[in-house]
Amino acid sequence: MGAVDYPKQVRNRTRPLPCFELWEMWSVIRLNMEKMDVQPPPIRTLDDFVLGSAQFAVPDIRNLERWNNRIINNLLYYQSNYFVSFLTILGIVGYFQPFNLFLGATVVTLIFMAFVWAAENQAPIRRFRRNHPSLALGAILGASYLFLTVLGGVAVFLFGIAFPILLILIHASVRLRSLKNKLENKLESIGLKRTPMGLLLESLGQEQEAGS
Repeated sequence: MGAVDYPKQVRNRTRPLPCFELWEMWSVIRLNMEKMDVQPPPIRTLDDFVLGSAQFAVPDIRNLERWNNRIINNLLYYQSNYFVSFLTILGIVGYFQPFNLFLGATVVTLIFMAFVWAAENQAPIRRFRRNHPSLALGAILGASYLFLTVLGGVAVFLFGIAFPILLILIHASVRLRSLKNKLENKLESIGLKRTPMGLLLESLGQEQEAGS
């Protein structure tokens, strides 16, 4: 997969990134998504996702590369199921605490975008993002948690955002990949299909892992 095509003036900036530049970067990302005709895959059946035909196994923690590949490819294949599950939990929490949920989602989004910008402009951060995606995600969530301890809404962040992300990563870790899973992810890895999760993984420096 190719990286997002940021404008030269955004790539070459070295001073701190103000909020209007974060919004400018998000507009660029959105335009790139429209140009690439990004389409989510269909929702997988419950039988494939968690029930009868689904096969699960504890990953081999001694082989981190293989474990990472399983997570990434499952994130790609089951992404529509993950998004629906995430939004369902988000909606339930947001029904009871709409303002705190909006605050938490805004903080996480801004910190994520700032991290992506920093990785595109600073080589050490880019290497860290590429070599340690789990730590990068943990750093984003950790920074969000610290901000929200000051602003309020920590409980909503934990149950409405961090908890569903944890459930998704657990499922992606233990779900064994089927042949259809491998074939569809190969189409994504060679650029014949573009999906929202594929772009999200690109922003975490994992574009070369998908489909492997």
